[in-house]
Amino acid sequence: MSEIIKIRKGLDIKLKGKADKIFIKAPRSKTYAVKPIDFHSLTPKIVAKPCDEVKVGSVLFYDKYRPEIKYTSPVSGIVQTIVRGERRRIVEVVIEDDGKDTAESFLQGDPGKLTREQIAENLLESGLWPVIQQRPYGIVAAPNDVPKAIFISGFDTAPLAPDYDFIMKDTEEDFQTGIDALAKLTDGEIHLSLDASYPAAKTYTNAKNVVRHLFKGPHPTGNVGIQIHKISPINKDEIYWTVKPQDVVAIGKLFKTGKYDPNVIVALSGSEVKKPVYYKLIRGAQITPVIEDNLLKENVRLISGNVLTGRQISNEGYIGFSDSQLTVIPEGDHYEFIGWVLPGLKKFSVSKTYLSWLTPNREYRLDTNLSGGERPFVMTGEYEKVVPMDIFPVQLLKSIIVDDIDKMEQLGIYEVIEEDLALCEFICASKTPVQTVLRQGLNTLRKELE
Repeated sequence: MSEIIKIRKGLDIKLKGKADKIFIKAPRSKTYAVKPIDFHSLTPKIVAKPCDEVKVGSVLFYDKYRPEIKYTSPVSGIVQTIVRGERRRIVEVVIEDDGKDTAESFLQGDPGKLTREQIAENLLESGLWPVIQQRPYGIVAAPNDVPKAIFISGFDTAPLAPDYDFIMKDTEEDFQTGIDALAKLTDGEIHLSLDASYPAAKTYTNAKNVVRHLFKGPHPTGNVGIQIHKISPINKDEIYWTVKPQDVVAIGKLFKTGKYDPNVIVALSGSEVKKPVYYKLIRGAQITPVIEDNLLKENVRLISGNVLTGRQISNEGYIGFSDSQLTVIPEGDHYEFIGWVLPGLKKFSVSKTYLSWLTPNREYRLDTNLSGGERPFVMTGEYEKVVPMDIFPVQLLKSIIVDDIDKMEQLGIYEVIEEDLALCEFICASKTPVQTVLRQGLNTLRKELE
């Protein structure tokens, strides 16, 4: 039995609306989308044009600077439109579904009998390579790199996060095949982190060729970056890869069937959902079929992902490529007169400003109000309470703001991406856009070292 790694720093934000453990097959969407904005540092080059016919696994676009990395269609049908934003930046490639699921064929076989080159090529051609993320920087991994190790977090501690043990039920064979494929891509070990608070799913406990680790603690304990820090901290010039559990299953299905399987399970959660449950749908699905007649009110914030790191989408928006969660919370477009004076028995407070701290197990219906404006960025000691890493988050962020690359490196920027410091942004009295600042620093550092 692995030793339990206990994490004490962090913060659990208990929101109302956790998804019931019920599977529902979502109605097919009319359209699906692949969004380049889901991938950091991607400059897409379009292959498929409007009105082109595509199959499941057909190439839609590729990375201009790494053309071997392809992004493919999750459904068969016709490319409906290419949505562009500012400076003609490609925001979405939208496909009109024909419901036939006609698919491209890829290499099928036992990963144990294939070479590293064959496995990498199969993932690249099918469009599944982008599920492999690189640390540092939090970008799509480079195929020619050989990582020191691969990390998989088998649980999630974010607010209203899906239960991966529930999601991964009955996926043992595909998960193992995916592990066997990933094992060929590294000379190191595959680390699988599990929640020590309850027994793990058989998919995890029966997995071979992995090193299991047990973690216990508040959010962000479930973040793979925190787990890497506790197991094998990242140093300069070291590369690790990370993969999410459902993506490991998708890799396994690719080698088992020779087809790209775009099906994923997503938790619809949040205080404004009538029936929060788990939906089986296709990557990039339009969310309209699952929220239609399922919201308690109209004025809500729809988030693809969790409330800390997710991206806001519209009622007709599309689920993110790697998201296993769709969150719905009240929109914060109202003002409260002298709200800070009231006892706040129903308000969440980190600093015990309100009396609600006397009921630690209460679930909250939180909206998107900032509760204040931007203020000078000062040291309060609050960041350090929610970051279970041996770094100085305030000093790191300030070094990014002044573009001091040497200081960024010394203060541990290689170990973090946005999700690891998301709690800092949530509790920040200065309302500093912590995640935006951190991404700017990561981009600056990467450009400087290329």
